[in-house]
Amino acid sequence: MTIMQLPQRLARFNRHVTNPIQRMWAGWAPSFGILEHVGRRSGKPYRTPLSVFSTDDGVAILLTYGPDRDWLKNIIAAGGGRMRRHGKTFAVSNPQVVTKAEAAQHVRGRAQAVFARLPFEQAVLLTRLD
Repeated sequence: MTIMQLPQRLARFNRHVTNPIQRMWAGWAPSFGILEHVGRRSGKPYRTPLSVFSTDDGVAILLTYGPDRDWLKNIIAAGGGRMRRHGKTFAVSNPQVVTKAEAAQHVRGRAQAVFARLPFEQAVLLTRLD
Protein backbone atom coordinates (compact mmCIF):
# COMPACT_ATOMS: atom_id res chain seq x y z
CA MET A 1 0.00 0.00 0.00
CA THR A 2 1.33 3.42 -0.96
CA ILE A 3 0.71 6.13 1.57
CA MET A 4 -0.46 9.33 -0.05
CA GLN A 5 1.16 12.52 1.13
CA LEU A 6 1.78 15.85 -0.51
CA PRO A 7 5.32 16.81 -1.64
CA GLN A 8 7.64 18.40 0.91
CA ARG A 9 8.31 21.37 -1.38
CA LEU A 10 4.60 22.18 -1.19
CA ALA A 11 4.80 21.99 2.62
CA ARG A 12 7.66 24.52 2.60
CA PHE A 13 5.73 26.82 0.23
CA ASN A 14 2.62 26.59 2.41
CA ARG A 15 4.59 27.32 5.58
CA HIS A 16 5.98 30.57 4.17
CA VAL A 17 3.26 31.75 1.74
CA THR A 18 -0.13 30.08 2.24
CA ASN A 19 -0.18 29.67 6.03
CA PRO A 20 0.20 33.40 6.83
CA ILE A 21 -2.81 34.13 4.59
CA GLN A 22 -4.87 31.23 6.00
CA ARG A 23 -4.24 32.37 9.58
CA MET A 24 -6.51 35.35 8.84
CA TRP A 25 -9.60 33.15 8.36
CA ALA A 26 -8.87 29.51 9.27
CA GLY A 27 -10.07 29.93 12.87
CA TRP A 28 -13.58 30.70 11.60
CA ALA A 29 -13.96 28.63 8.40
CA PRO A 30 -16.08 25.44 8.70
CA SER A 31 -13.50 22.75 7.90
CA PHE A 32 -10.41 24.55 9.17
CA GLY A 33 -8.77 25.39 12.45
CA ILE A 34 -5.61 26.94 13.79
CA LEU A 35 -3.48 24.74 16.01
CA GLU A 36 -1.60 26.79 18.60
CA HIS A 37 1.51 24.99 19.84
CA VAL A 38 4.91 25.71 21.33
CA GLY A 39 8.23 24.76 19.75
CA ARG A 40 9.70 21.83 21.66
CA ARG A 41 13.25 23.24 21.38
CA SER A 42 12.76 26.98 20.87
CA GLY A 43 9.78 27.53 23.18
CA LYS A 44 8.43 29.83 20.45
CA PRO A 45 4.63 29.92 19.98
CA TYR A 46 3.28 28.80 16.59
CA ARG A 47 -0.13 29.00 14.92
CA THR A 48 -0.59 26.39 12.19
CA PRO A 49 -3.72 26.42 9.98
CA LEU A 50 -5.00 22.90 9.28
CA SER A 51 -8.00 21.05 7.89
CA VAL A 52 -9.87 19.96 11.02
CA PHE A 53 -12.84 17.63 11.48
CA SER A 54 -15.03 17.38 14.59
CA THR A 55 -15.04 14.05 16.41
CA ASP A 56 -17.03 12.60 19.30
CA ASP A 57 -14.63 14.02 21.89
CA GLY A 58 -12.39 16.45 20.01
CA VAL A 59 -10.94 16.81 16.53
CA ALA A 60 -9.25 14.80 13.78
CA ILE A 61 -6.55 16.24 11.53
CA LEU A 62 -5.44 14.43 8.37
CA LEU A 63 -1.66 14.16 8.00
CA THR A 64 -1.56 15.52 4.44
CA TYR A 65 2.26 15.80 4.51
CA GLY A 66 2.85 12.64 6.56
CA PRO A 67 3.70 12.29 10.25
CA ASP A 68 7.09 14.03 10.12
CA ARG A 69 5.68 17.51 10.86
CA ASP A 70 7.05 19.94 13.41
CA TRP A 71 3.57 20.87 14.66
CA LEU A 72 2.87 17.19 15.36
CA LYS A 73 6.20 16.67 17.12
CA ASN A 74 5.49 19.78 19.21
CA ILE A 75 2.05 18.69 20.40
CA ILE A 76 3.26 15.16 21.11
CA ALA A 77 6.15 16.54 23.20
CA ALA A 78 3.80 18.92 25.05
CA GLY A 79 0.89 16.48 25.31
CA GLY A 80 -1.37 18.89 23.41
CA GLY A 81 -1.97 22.51 22.53
CA ARG A 82 -4.86 24.82 21.73
CA MET A 83 -7.25 24.78 18.77
CA ARG A 84 -9.03 27.82 17.31
CA ARG A 85 -12.25 26.75 15.52
CA HIS A 86 -15.47 28.53 14.64
CA GLY A 87 -14.15 31.63 16.41
CA LYS A 88 -13.53 29.81 19.71
CA THR A 89 -10.30 28.56 21.26
CA PHE A 90 -10.10 25.41 23.37
CA ALA A 91 -7.38 23.17 24.73
CA VAL A 92 -6.62 19.84 23.06
CA SER A 93 -4.65 16.95 24.50
CA ASN A 94 -3.77 13.31 24.05
CA PRO A 95 -2.46 13.43 20.44
CA GLN A 96 -2.74 10.01 18.82
CA VAL A 97 -1.51 9.17 15.31
CA VAL A 98 -3.93 6.64 13.80
CA THR A 99 -4.97 5.39 10.40
CA LYS A 100 -7.51 7.43 8.46
CA ALA A 101 -9.96 4.52 8.82
CA GLU A 102 -9.61 4.57 12.62
CA ALA A 103 -10.08 8.33 12.75
CA ALA A 104 -13.07 8.23 10.37
CA GLN A 105 -14.99 6.15 12.92
CA HIS A 106 -14.89 9.18 15.26
CA VAL A 107 -15.64 11.97 12.76
CA ARG A 108 -19.17 13.35 13.19
CA GLY A 109 -21.92 14.13 10.75
CA ARG A 110 -21.70 14.62 7.01
CA ALA A 111 -18.00 15.38 7.29
CA GLN A 112 -17.38 11.66 7.91
CA ALA A 113 -18.07 10.85 4.24
CA VAL A 114 -15.74 13.62 3.05
CA PHE A 115 -13.03 12.61 5.53
CA ALA A 116 -13.18 8.95 4.45
CA ARG A 117 -12.73 9.88 0.75
CA LEU A 118 -9.71 12.13 1.10
CA PRO A 119 -6.57 10.45 -0.31
CA PHE A 120 -4.45 10.38 2.85
CA GLU A 121 -3.80 7.42 5.12
CA GLN A 122 -2.96 8.82 8.55
CA ALA A 123 -4.58 11.25 10.96
CA VAL A 124 -4.16 12.68 14.43
CA LEU A 125 -6.94 12.48 16.99
CA LEU A 126 -6.98 15.15 19.71
CA THR A 127 -9.23 15.22 22.75
CA ARG A 128 -10.99 18.49 23.49
CA LEU A 129 -10.61 19.85 27.01
CA ASP A 130 -13.31 22.26 28.14
